[in-house]
Amino acid sequence: MRELVIRGADVVDGGGGPSYRADVVVDQGRIVEIVREAAAAGRRRPGARRELDAAGLVLSPGFIDMHAHSDLALLRDPDHSAKAAQGVTLEVLGQDGLSYAPVDDRTLAEVRSTITGWNGSGDDIDFDWRSVGEYLDRLDRGIAVNAAYLIPQGTVRMLAVGWEDRAATPAELERMRALVAEGLEQGAVGLSSGLTYTPGIYARDAELTELCRVVASYGGYYCPHHRSYGAGALEAYEEMVALTREAGCALHLAHATMNFGVNKGRAPELLALLDTALAAGADISLDTYPYTPGCTTLVAMLPSWASEGGPEAILRRLADPAAAERIRHDLEVVGADGCHGVPIEWDTVEISGVGSEALAPYVGRTVQESADLRGESPWTTARRLLVEDRLGPTILQHVGHEENVRAIMRHPVHTGGSDGILQGSKPHPRAYGTFPRYLGHYVRELGVLSLEECVARLTSRPAARLRLPDRGLVREGYRADLVLFDPATVAAGSTFERPRTLPVGIPHVLVDGRPVIEDGRRTDVLAGRSVRRTPR
Repeated sequence: MRELVIRGADVVDGGGGPSYRADVVVDQGRIVEIVREAAAAGRRRPGARRELDAAGLVLSPGFIDMHAHSDLALLRDPDHSAKAAQGVTLEVLGQDGLSYAPVDDRTLAEVRSTITGWNGSGDDIDFDWRSVGEYLDRLDRGIAVNAAYLIPQGTVRMLAVGWEDRAATPAELERMRALVAEGLEQGAVGLSSGLTYTPGIYARDAELTELCRVVASYGGYYCPHHRSYGAGALEAYEEMVALTREAGCALHLAHATMNFGVNKGRAPELLALLDTALAAGADISLDTYPYTPGCTTLVAMLPSWASEGGPEAILRRLADPAAAERIRHDLEVVGADGCHGVPIEWDTVEISGVGSEALAPYVGRTVQESADLRGESPWTTARRLLVEDRLGPTILQHVGHEENVRAIMRHPVHTGGSDGILQGSKPHPRAYGTFPRYLGHYVRELGVLSLEECVARLTSRPAARLRLPDRGLVREGYRADLVLFDPATVAAGSTFERPRTLPVGIPHVLVDGRPVIEDGRRTDVLAGRSVRRTPR
């Protein structure tokens, strides 16, 4: 007897075609039979030990979050409802060039300090790995949802070069190439960069091109957070397209936005650039989150020269009045490269999380608002937060444009990614709401995408980018990573005021055929494992 039959579901299978009603049979983690209603006339419907009544619900493949920051959250929080309750069954980790493998003891300490605002300090984690393969093995002990991993270029540069703003030597470049190859051999799906984050920002194009050649030789892809989403954004996109074309490497553009006032209404220019490259044979995809504000760390706003030498060097510069004044001038007058070449507007920078309870009153207010309450300059407030929280504050940056979000969302190579940072007492609601917001707000309410097209962008298209031959579609023989949702009610519960509210209208989520969400509640099932690169 088979394990489960999902009875009478409206199947939106991820391929982009019209839905159909069917019974779907699951056994041993795979879809073993699909019986369409029209074909079932006059024959006995399939049975199983367990039956799930799906009347009125859509059955689709599980959603793939192409840009996640759950690198430690998956280990820290077995529940992980932030993603499981959205219908996410696979997350891609190692984003923006900074993560926890490959590392040595020194680099691990530096990474933990640098991205505390993304993932917490990690004091509650046993870092019993150093290589990419060991990290993936750690995930294989059991996690809430599946996870794939990108090798973080900034971390690789820490290992080989350190925190210096200079070109890599030939020996250093060869070591970086070897580290990337080793990580791909161990199962990573590609390479990420954070080219407004240190030390990844210090890499020249020639260095990135050589690393991308290695990625291409393994059939992986390059996922850059490129050098600017503000002033010079189009040039930064063009740089990544040209670089990957030279390397012969597939390109996936991370959180592909056009932000800040300088880019209002300019998404069509980006899309024209991509269309030209695609027509010339480039292999390009992208992901976006369905919101206008961004989210990162406060320290990421600083000019890159201020971060040379690593976290302790940053703190020393912030403590020095002359260096701090130079930082302020670059931020407020020149436009720091960390802030995408745009002079910072403190009334758009909202503190979303801090590590120190003493600083909690700053959370939920912009830097400008807190400065006004204290009767001081916003830079004085920001500097205090950085020093007293040891670079830990997380921020929302309210600099996006709805018309750009919708235009990019409509492009055929678009996929979904939450860019979800789960740290802080008031995180960005995208961490808890990205996928139901696509289905509820942009499909049902606005009609920006059809349901079938939207599901394809959240399932089969990312699976194709990840080169996963048995995920992303409702097909016989495919993995039973599945979600059931009510198309009439599915919606994000999270808001900017209550960002940790779970979604509605997603009663069932299966990972490897096992229920992680059942009747709208999290089970104790830990069916997730690492999903490793498929060899060519």
